[in-house]
Amino acid sequence: MDAEAMAEARRRWQERYDAAHKREADFTTLGGDPVDPVYGPRPGDVYRGFERIGWPGEYPYTRGLHSTGYRGRTWTIRQFAGFGNAEQTNERYRKILEQGGGGLSVAFDMPTLMGRDSDDPRSLGEVGHCGVAVDSAADMETLFAGIPLGEVTTSMTISGPAVPVFCMYLVAAERQGVAHEVLNGTLQTDIFKEYIAQKEWIFGPEPHLRLIGDLMEHCVRAVPAYKPVSVSGYHIREAGSTAAQELAYTLADGFGYVELGLSRGLDVNTFAPGLSFFFDAHLDFFEEIAKFRAARRIWARWMREVYGASSEKAQWLRFHTQTAGVSLTAQQPYNNVVRTAVEALSAVLGGTNSLHTNALDETLALPSERAAEIALRTQQVLMEETGVANVADPLGGSWYVEQLTDRIEADAERIFERIRDRGALAHSDGRHPIGPMTSGILRGIEDGWFTGEIAEAAFRYQRALEKGEKKVVGVNVSTGSVTGELEILRVGHEVERAQVAALAGRRERRDGAAVEAALRGMLEAARGGSNMIEPMLEAARAEATLGEICGVLREEWGEYVEPPGF
Repeated sequence: MDAEAMAEARRRWQERYDAAHKREADFTTLGGDPVDPVYGPRPGDVYRGFERIGWPGEYPYTRGLHSTGYRGRTWTIRQFAGFGNAEQTNERYRKILEQGGGGLSVAFDMPTLMGRDSDDPRSLGEVGHCGVAVDSAADMETLFAGIPLGEVTTSMTISGPAVPVFCMYLVAAERQGVAHEVLNGTLQTDIFKEYIAQKEWIFGPEPHLRLIGDLMEHCVRAVPAYKPVSVSGYHIREAGSTAAQELAYTLADGFGYVELGLSRGLDVNTFAPGLSFFFDAHLDFFEEIAKFRAARRIWARWMREVYGASSEKAQWLRFHTQTAGVSLTAQQPYNNVVRTAVEALSAVLGGTNSLHTNALDETLALPSERAAEIALRTQQVLMEETGVANVADPLGGSWYVEQLTDRIEADAERIFERIRDRGALAHSDGRHPIGPMTSGILRGIEDGWFTGEIAEAAFRYQRALEKGEKKVVGVNVSTGSVTGELEILRVGHEVERAQVAALAGRRERRDGAAVEAALRGMLEAARGGSNMIEPMLEAARAEATLGEICGVLREEWGEYVEPPGF
């Protein structure tokens, strides 16, 4: 880019910056020196390839979506939490908000994640243990009691039964008197990553994609501020993938949902802003920063050039980050505070929109209240004390960071080609008609390609640890420790007994005929091909349980059985 073009680009950025809202804050160093909002080439400089880097708020958004960076608005502190029953988790949410958390993120227990009720025999011993138990809209109502859903943004990490759970959330909002139109937040819903890594599906890909398409249509029309799909790379990375695989598989999945929306006749400029992303922040500090920057650039280019998005917001990649749970160790657990802080800093320097910091004891149990507070304070120290929020993309222009960004982008592009090539035949002969990237994803799920690639990467990393080629403090180096035992959170079996009893009482009090009618209406929609969200909402309003809703659909669609992969 020549000097004249660079000057014009800077002028455009300056206009955007001057017109944008800025926080009231002291943008100086500790020594009192003023700090500019962004740094770049000096006037008159020539920077070859600068158009790929650009200025914050300018396509291709390598340096961030907004001209102000975090000067306009800091990232949202969104701590992931959930345990026991809805009442217990509600208390934790209130404390998070009182301590300065900016939003809520719901962790569900295993029965809920699998679409089972708490009194299902397969739920025995699991109720409330890895998250909160939600059996019906009444639980969702209790979960957010006293928390104004029209004002607080929420995120729900659930995919298999995401659509009925979201319907219960909408009913809880109705019972607060909050209109669906003002609800804001994110629902994960990403079923591709379940088949690829997390393995918490219910149905086969086609029924799940139908439900997701129905939800996308409904949200465009009736819940426009809520993001119905959060495409997750976090679980892919936690399963053992490399950073490049995480980036490529996640964005490919995102392109699959774009193709799904287009196949429904939706306008890409209308529905694409409802897609968001969820990434892992691992310990390779600079690689993670490069990954986040490359993600924005790739997404913007593909949305503009491949899928025809013309609006800025349809080209924006908005993402939440969680620090890497897989990097934490049971040995010397206090070291995990340092690991989490480093990972959180990489997410911030990479321009994350929201962030969850893991607690030091999460390798042992659900976070204790003390550990959860330390995790929250870690973000607040970064935000308030370090100056990292004063400058947009402060590492932009670093030779190392820019070359890493280019390299991981190139790695991702090569993986995209492999995915599309795998699906070309299936798409052309009509077996997977949604789109070429979707066809490649479905083919990779069917033949176990994704699982095999991740397993190979995980194996290589584990071998390197065992050989001592990779070091983990407290595990294979510096293993001596005087650390005492941690107090950990334990969820007693009395929680399960109480949840099952409450569910039984709810079944007795509800209008059984209304439940049966609502479930019949939902089944008719499933068989007839109409949008299923309104019938599912009626079932949630009638207090049909999650297990009942998913059970009706299991009978109609069956359960998915993963093909043998090795």
